Amino acid sequence: MENTEIIVLNKGIPGEPCPIAKTLDILGTKWMFLIIRDLMLEEVMRFSELQKSMPGISPKTLSLRLRELEVHDIITRKAYAEVPPRVEYSLTEKGKKLRGIMVEMKRFGLML
Repeated sequence: MENTEIIVLNKGIPGEPCPIAKTLDILGTKWMFLIIRDLMLEEVMRFSELQKSMPGISPKTLSLRLRELEVHDIITRKAYAEVPPRVEYSLTEKGKKLRGIMVEMKRFGLML
């Protein structure tokens, strides 16, 4: 079911958490949007595929970012009982709702 509630931008109310600040606390860290972008485009990716798609990210940082996204129910991690072990990552329904933000970020980036 689509949320059609009208949202008005404001500075917030002292003492109440700002929804924009909460979002930035989770997604504002380096690499987060690129991980989400790649999972949005590929749907399912393995750790090594994600690492190859983002030159410069260390395995430790990628692992940490994936865990953070999983804790916040933006991605899901599926481990297979195989040798060698296989783990796949994909967006949750909550994560897929970021598509509009990603499109607008690209639109803005094209204007820069």
